[in-house]
Amino acid sequence: MAGLGEHITAMVRSHAAGDDSAFYSVALQVAAREAKQGHHVLADDIRRAVDASRQATPRRNVTKLAQPRGDLADLIEASHPEVTLRDLVGPKDLTERLRQVIAEQRQRKRLLDHGFAPTHRLLLEGPAGTGKTMTAAVLARELSLPMLTIRLDSLLSKYMGETAGKLRLVFDAAAERRGVYLFDEFDALGADRSGSDVGEARRILNSFLVFLEQASPESIVIAATNHRSILDKALFRRFDMVLTYRLPDKNQARAVIKGRLGSLLRDVRWERIDPHTEGLSHADLVKSSEAAAKAVLMRSETQVTPDDLIVALKARRSASLG
Repeated sequence: MAGLGEHITAMVRSHAAGDDSAFYSVALQVAAREAKQGHHVLADDIRRAVDASRQATPRRNVTKLAQPRGDLADLIEASHPEVTLRDLVGPKDLTERLRQVIAEQRQRKRLLDHGFAPTHRLLLEGPAGTGKTMTAAVLARELSLPMLTIRLDSLLSKYMGETAGKLRLVFDAAAERRGVYLFDEFDALGADRSGSDVGEARRILNSFLVFLEQASPESIVIAATNHRSILDKALFRRFDMVLTYRLPDKNQARAVIKGRLGSLLRDVRWERIDPHTEGLSHADLVKSSEAAAKAVLMRSETQVTPDDLIVALKARRSASLG
């Protein structure tokens, strides 16, 4: 019974951590143990239950956290995203690296027990609308964690003389409350200050570097920027992983449009559409798809045509350039 007790303890811990893969692994170990003892019916029942649970995709029960209060109220906004890794369109190498982050976080206790910290400090850089904020949402959803967005523009404009103290509050919160902490528009804080601007802004950046270096692996800290070139070079070595985002290629653009329009899109000759997607971001493509869909539905029709898409894509391009 001692062996079974250890299995049950491991299952409870993995369930509490939201680590589905570890939970199923231990459950299958229990099934193998029962089979060895001749309890074949029970072993088969456990295996079938694991298979059925893996195939199902129920909404996960994420504890809804209250919005931050007090000093953090103007700096952090909590949300509970529903977007999954399947919804993120990007190159295979990027999605594989995100899978690695998720896997390490799910096995973080095992890694920490052996003296290794899971990847928990990420820098996301690339053009606007290419999926950086969505990545933070995906990690939060896949790990059943809240997403806590830090509004750096508000922090710097309202508390310039107190920003280091506010940053300490944020990192203390990250150590105490497990979540995905997103520093959006990070270039507002992380820009190179090596020129004449060596006053308070430089001290704030140095404080961030210290806090990031000491950041607890309990949470994931993400910095997102559209302007890698202006970031202070000292930042890059402080992050565990730097992910680069680019405008979608032809196939990725098709996937974004298909994913947003679903059954509204049928029998499309992509050769007509492709030239109009070039140079548009993932967000531009989503907005264009939505505009085309709404135009069709308001005509009481049920199918988006290539012409509908082309009109919407042209309008979006003009809006982006204008």
